[in-house]
Amino acid sequence: MTKEKVFQPLAIHYRPHKQRIFSNKHEPPIGSKIPNPSIKSHHQVAPVCPPMDMQEMENPKASTDHQLEPRDTYRVAYVIHFLLGAGNLLPWNAFITAVDYFGYLYPAKHVEKVFSVGYMSTSVLVLVVMMSSGSCCGTNLALTRRFRLNMGFSTFLLSLMVAPTIDWVWQRGWSEEKQSAAYFVTVTAVVVCGLADGLIAGSLIGSAGKLPNQYMQAIFAGTASSGVLVSILRITTKASLPQTPEGLRASAHFYFIVSATIQLCCILCCNLLYKLPVMQQHYRILGDDPFCSSPQFWTVARKICWPALGILMIYVVTLSIFPGFIAENLESKFLRDWYPVLLITVYNVADFMGKSLTAIYVLQSIKKATWACISRLLFYLLFTACLHGPKWLKGEIPIVVLTFMLGLTNGYLTSVLMILAPKTVPVSEAELSAIVLVVFLGIGLVSGSVLGWFWII
Repeated sequence: MTKEKVFQPLAIHYRPHKQRIFSNKHEPPIGSKIPNPSIKSHHQVAPVCPPMDMQEMENPKASTDHQLEPRDTYRVAYVIHFLLGAGNLLPWNAFITAVDYFGYLYPAKHVEKVFSVGYMSTSVLVLVVMMSSGSCCGTNLALTRRFRLNMGFSTFLLSLMVAPTIDWVWQRGWSEEKQSAAYFVTVTAVVVCGLADGLIAGSLIGSAGKLPNQYMQAIFAGTASSGVLVSILRITTKASLPQTPEGLRASAHFYFIVSATIQLCCILCCNLLYKLPVMQQHYRILGDDPFCSSPQFWTVARKICWPALGILMIYVVTLSIFPGFIAENLESKFLRDWYPVLLITVYNVADFMGKSLTAIYVLQSIKKATWACISRLLFYLLFTACLHGPKWLKGEIPIVVLTFMLGLTNGYLTSVLMILAPKTVPVSEAELSAIVLVVFLGIGLVSGSVLGWFWII
């Protein structure tokens, strides 16, 4: 019996993710067994493959996903999304947190309620126009995402400077006619801010719907942080200057100037965002498919009807109580004009905590989250009891606790639904699903702002 010689595989060291290049295209790769033509074997000898690590053995898709998913080095893209989210809601928080300043300038006006209706209604109007005209599509070259963000943040910057500019121009001759004109111009600036908000939200949140979860969480954590930042800034400026009309005006002017400066930083960030390699890789992998036709909008809306209902209920309840009821209907003999400022700060801190919690734990049930949103209707009964109930419920502590819970549930449930809903539809519809949620969010804001007037009735 003759012994047949079989070439043994050579021991080599493989370098992962590098491809070997051979000068001879007929030469077999090193490490494979070369069959002897004289031997007829029923078994095919497989080439020696590079060793797989434990994660790839347990999950074969892990290595592919790891190679495809771009890395956000130093989390720069996450931080920029956070800052843009903060800048998106900062003008709204700036106007409502300066309740003491506007209450001093226009004592006979329902400033907070007018601001809420004007800001929210125009924001929703812009979203609807964008959806119907198709200007929110990624394929529309006339209005790119970067252009819409630049235009929105620039409008924010100019609108924030309206209130202090009016005060500087007319502070010496403040007659009743000038007061009415100044109030009209201020409300107009708030309305213009609402237009810019719709432009930015439709672009920023819509694009994050396609991206990994952490970017949507960063945006909404940023929106909540803007409330905290503005509240701290307002308390600092108010406490550092004398409690006189001149001191109140000087603190408010500094407050609006700092807010406008932050908007300038957001303009720089939104231009940097789309130049980051990680963002360019994300959009190259995911693609930018058109999504703005009306039939498709309602098709996607039916697919995410539960989270859309939840988002709607969240902001109907929240905006009918905050900020109008908290700023105008509640009084404290001890805290006086500090009371609404402190309550708004409590709400903003709680909202930020709720939206940050989703970085740790996300409730993995859309229906449970939606029912939790509906259960927030109980806040109507609780706040009504504080307003018309027994004396011990009218104190500062029950109101502070309820305000904290209102903000905490608002932040957490909003972030949960905005993270989960875009992942329940195909990738091509993810961006549109985020826009649908923003539209329902805006409708909830407008409805809640209008219902806030019933506290007066």
